[in-house]
Amino acid sequence: MSESPIRHVPTVPYDPAIPRYNAFGGYFEPFEVTGWVDESMSWKQTCYIGDWSPMSKLRLTGPDVMRFFSETTINGYSTFEVGRAKHAVFCNARGHIMGEGVLVQDAADSIYLTSGFAVPWAQYLLERGDYDVVAEDITTRMTLQQIQGPASLDLLEELTGESLRDIGFMRIRTAHIDGMPVGILRQGMSGEIGYELHGRWEEGEAVYRRALEVGEKYGIRRLGGRTKMVNHIEACFPTPTVDFVPAWFDEGVEDFLQWVQDRSWRPVEVFRRHSGSVETDERASLLFRTPYDLGWGRSVRFDHSFLGDEALRAVAERPPRTIRTLVWNPEDVTEVVASLFTKDGTPYKPMEFPRGYLGDVAADRVLLGDVEIGQATSRCYSYYFREMISLAVLDVEHAEPGTEVEVLWGDAGTPQKRIRATVAPAPYKTDRRRSEVAVPA
Repeated sequence: MSESPIRHVPTVPYDPAIPRYNAFGGYFEPFEVTGWVDESMSWKQTCYIGDWSPMSKLRLTGPDVMRFFSETTINGYSTFEVGRAKHAVFCNARGHIMGEGVLVQDAADSIYLTSGFAVPWAQYLLERGDYDVVAEDITTRMTLQQIQGPASLDLLEELTGESLRDIGFMRIRTAHIDGMPVGILRQGMSGEIGYELHGRWEEGEAVYRRALEVGEKYGIRRLGGRTKMVNHIEACFPTPTVDFVPAWFDEGVEDFLQWVQDRSWRPVEVFRRHSGSVETDERASLLFRTPYDLGWGRSVRFDHSFLGDEALRAVAERPPRTIRTLVWNPEDVTEVVASLFTKDGTPYKPMEFPRGYLGDVAADRVLLGDVEIGQATSRCYSYYFREMISLAVLDVEHAEPGTEVEVLWGDAGTPQKRIRATVAPAPYKTDRRRSEVAVPA
């Protein structure tokens, strides 16, 4: 390995043989390593290692840390304790999602948040609230590396030299890799048995290299940026700025938006960028979501007061929308691809493989006849299923699996095609995240 000529992710080894990169969190990561087909099969057949270290991370400490999260997220914390993790969802007063991420309680009165978009909202609420809490940005102090797939546990046990079968789902404890302390979090973003490694930033590359070395006999693959988000569709992990627009542009949060812009957190205008046949207002409000829209209603706890609880109570008994998978008709998809070879007329919008590039919410209208019943996002070719699939937020009355619908493919003002699709469950791939791994007594 040689020195990188680009701003390469410092927690991932640079390989000069890799010719293509994509931007991620202010750095560049490999776009493909062994090819997107090979990489997309890894978490079903063997395992992969992928790096999410550039994601924002915030550690909160102090006697009011639990009260802060209890009052600002939809979740309950009555059983939250040291060594546990939780998917936390932050809403505004209208019940629209501002951000989400994973909370880990690593010590008494200490919780850290890993997230793409919830961090600035949490910082803003801390400044505006009355909490005895100290916040510390630990983005470049902690690595986030995933090892996921059916071979992941055996690989990690060889890496650490100990049994890890005591780590339950969304539990974390420390192990060591070549003497380097690493928090082993069992979570499963692949929809399979999987783990996330939380280590020291300066040791991230060494851990990554060691995992590749030991993992060779387990068939490990490096997960490139082109393939990273395929499992989000197969396993149904809706993602902000990909499947919905964070409600940073909603009514009532104008002060927060100005707060973010004053701090130049990121070019926030890109967060409401969208394409596809869905046409919405300047706020992109049609692409705001509540937890019930995305299948996260099970996490809402009304046993305490929290930001957005009144708005969510109004929809909790009969949520109007829910999330499903759509399986796109292969003949119609083929017609879209074939249009690129026509000499007459304008072709349809191309379909990137395996899925569209990140950078906006690509949302298309879902129709039943001429009535719009939802929006489809994250169109993706799954080599595993040999199908074109997507996520879709649909009106509940039309969300029964087996329902035949149409997706209006193509941006407004360009040639558009109705593509037949069938409603299917979400997740589409069998969920094996919680598979039993304990050794029988």
